[in-house]
This record gives sequence, structure tokens and C-alpha cells, in this order.
Amino acid sequence: MSEASVFIGKGRHAQRLLLRRANRHGLIAGATGTGKTVTLQILAEGFSAQGVPVFMADVKGDLSGISQPGTTKPFLTKRAEQVGLEPYVFEGFPTVFWDVLGKQGHPMRATISDMGPLLLSRLLELNDTQEGVINIAFKLADDHGMALLDLKDLRALMTFVAEQSKELSALYGNVSKASVGAIQRRLLQLEQQGGDQFFGEPALELSDLMRCDSAGRGHINLLAANQLIERPRLYATILLWLLAELFEELPEVGDPDKPKLVFFFDEAHLLFDDAPKALLQKVEQVVRLIRSKGVGVYFVSQNPTDIPDKILGQLGNRVQHALRAFTSRDQKAVRAAASTFRQNPELDTEKVITELGVGEALVSTLDDKGTPSIVDHTLIRPPSSRLGPATAKERKTILAASEFGALYNKMIDRESAFEKLQKRAEDAAKEAERAAMANERVYEAPAKTNRKPATTRRSSRQSVFETLAKSIARTMGREMTRGFLRGLLGSLFKGR
Repeated sequence: MSEASVFIGKGRHAQRLLLRRANRHGLIAGATGTGKTVTLQILAEGFSAQGVPVFMADVKGDLSGISQPGTTKPFLTKRAEQVGLEPYVFEGFPTVFWDVLGKQGHPMRATISDMGPLLLSRLLELNDTQEGVINIAFKLADDHGMALLDLKDLRALMTFVAEQSKELSALYGNVSKASVGAIQRRLLQLEQQGGDQFFGEPALELSDLMRCDSAGRGHINLLAANQLIERPRLYATILLWLLAELFEELPEVGDPDKPKLVFFFDEAHLLFDDAPKALLQKVEQVVRLIRSKGVGVYFVSQNPTDIPDKILGQLGNRVQHALRAFTSRDQKAVRAAASTFRQNPELDTEKVITELGVGEALVSTLDDKGTPSIVDHTLIRPPSSRLGPATAKERKTILAASEFGALYNKMIDRESAFEKLQKRAEDAAKEAERAAMANERVYEAPAKTNRKPATTRRSSRQSVFETLAKSIARTMGREMTRGFLRGLLGSLFKGR
């Protein structure tokens, strides 16, 4: 076949995914143990070989072997012969390891501002009232030029919002101290789960996900997620943030000859479980429009019904591994999966889905006109890279040679909302101390006079930060100590 494509396997015909249709998104589905991971691996290999960068999460910890050449095994050689894979060459692919926790790869970070109030509220599992307070906090930070980079910035800002809830309610809308307290508790939980390692700088530059090696092969960006998946909200929010950032930053390119990036979203059901309507609408918008930015999104899940219908209808390239039909619910899911394919008159799709062996799948991809091909019972090709994980030594060698270590391994902490609020609090405390010292001077009763004391007219519209200084001065008086500042700003000074 002359047109650039990724070889998937062979049924009645060779099944290939056309590169210029790869940005029309896709789905890899099937029960546990049916071969989804290998399908994910061979698609990533195929895209990389064609110069298309890939991003995917390594949920089970066994995809890191894609960085190493495979080894000859009888069942692999046999499958290569069955599908007509000639020559069958073993090779590793250029892999970049990332890790939110910074243990198994380069740290992947985002700023609080980049995440935005909608995704942050989803991550913190906030209700509508609490989400409203988060929106007010973001608006306040924006109005006063305070950068929100990490969790201590947001916690400092929320402390300020609580202290000035009355004034802020008049300016921005109702602010409840109870809501702020609930948000602070959620932020503390997030920090304990490792969120403090994800939020900060240097933040990930999206262009670093879309690079090729010197041979023109696309980088396979592998996010270590075997520990991250234990925090499903954090996992889903991070991947959704990446999609949203790609959508916002990349220019329109229409339908390119090949994608700029292919994004695999494993355990996709985590994105949609209990998601509020506003978030689902955002996901639908991103999936619908991001293809024109040259990005293909491939959802990986056990069952097609895990994906909302509006999104499922946009997934043109599909690989369906076996589903089980032991219960009435399972049978309904099988029927639903079978109905999404362009039917093959020679194939009982619904029956075959339950009979597929490991490494077999029903495949339908978009043809050169953008029409789904007739579903075909397909043997999936064997991978060229290693089945199973890379060793710790191999991973360490790749990380040491990576160009991204110098860019991302060391966290930086520039002036942001925390430092600005801290300085204002300290300035207000010094002013209070000076006022207290002046009051200690010998008091002399003023002479009686009929003249009224001079008054200074002040604007009735004080800025929020002037209100902060005044509030702190009233509260602190002569008790200006570092310990009181710790009490005022919670644990924000800890470790500094």
C-alpha cells in the first residue's frame, strides 16, 4: 500500500490505519487480558516509525519495554508469519519517560493558573458553591497581578479570601468562610497525595511532547501511571489538562498528511465517572475540535459504553477486543459494541466479539474518503519492541541521556502569590508595631479648645489589599511575632 499508514494486522484483508485519517480519533476496547496493551504498543510503534510523536500513560507499568528491542519467541514469529509481517525486525523506539511524582521519569508539572478553576474544582471534588469561591479567587489573583503557580500560592490566597470575605463578597459575590475552609482541607489532601509535586515550575512545554529523534522517528512520551492511577481524579485531570492545553495552544491545520501528536487516554472511563455536565461539555468540545489542530485522541477502555455517546460517535478508528457476556448487562454492552461497526455480511459481529482470542480483534478504520471500513476479524501483528517492562537500569540510562533532564528535573520557585501576600502581611505587621511603639510614649492631655480636630478625607473605596493591611494592624497590635504570622497564614511558612 503506497499511502502512509500504520499496519495493525490481517483478517480477510490487511488492516491499516491511514496517517491522514489518524487525527479522526479512535477507540481500543476489550476485557482485561484480551490484548489491549499490545494493540496500544503496536500502534505507538507504528506512529513513531512514521515520524508521529505519541503520548500515553503506562498504567500497568509494562509499556516501558517499548524503549527496548524485542527478542525472538516462537509465538511472536508465528504471528508475524500469519499476518505477513516481512521482514519482522526487533527494535526499540525513542522513549521519553515522564512522572508526576518525579520518581520514574522527568517531572511533569503544570501551574495552578494553567489548570484553571474548572479542572481544579473537578480535581478537588468541589460543589457548585465552593467552585464559585475558587472562581472568585482566580479573578482576584488576575485583577491584582498575582501569579498562581503552586499549591502554597493557592492556599495563601484562600487564607486571604477567608480573612477578607466580607469585603470580597461586596466586590465579587458571596464568599463563605465555611466554603474556604472546605477548599483548604481538600488542598491539604491533594498535597498529601503528591499534588504539590505536580503544581509548580518549570511547567511542561507542549512542544517538548511533539519532537522526533535524529532518525525522524517520533518520540514516545510515556507517563508513569502505575502509582498515579491509585489517585484516579488526579490521573484523569492531568490527562484532560494536557488535552485542553493542546486544544488552546495549537494552531488550526485542518487534516494534515499525518498528525502532529497522537494521544492515548488509557482507563478512559475515569475521565467520565461522576463528571459534572460542564466538564463533559468541555471534553466533547475538545474531542470534536482538536482534530483540526492535528491531534488524534485514542480512548482505551474495557467497554465502549464507558465513553459517552456524543464522544463515541466521533471515534472513527476502532479496535474491539473480546468482551464477556455472562450477565444481561454484559450482553447489552456486547450488542451496543457490535452496533457501532459497519457490518460485514459474512460476519456475525455480536457473536464474534464474545469468541475472540487473545491478540484478535474486530477492526474498522477510516478509508481514504473518511468512511469507516467494513469490520474485519483481525489477527493483531506482534510488536517489534519488548513485551514487558524495561529494567530499572535501562530506564536510568535513558533518563541520563535525555535532553529534558536539564529542563525539568529541578523545580524553581519564583515570586508569586504566596510571596506577595507574605510581604504585604509583614509590611502591615511592621506598621502595626510602629503604631504600638508610638502609643507607648508619655501621654499628655491636650488643652481644651473649641476648635475641631483636623480631619483627613480618605476615599471610601479602599483596595482589597489596603483592607488587608488595616485588618492585620487592628488584630496584631503589639503582639507582632513570627509565631503569630504562622498562625495567620496557617502552615504556609513551614519549611521556608
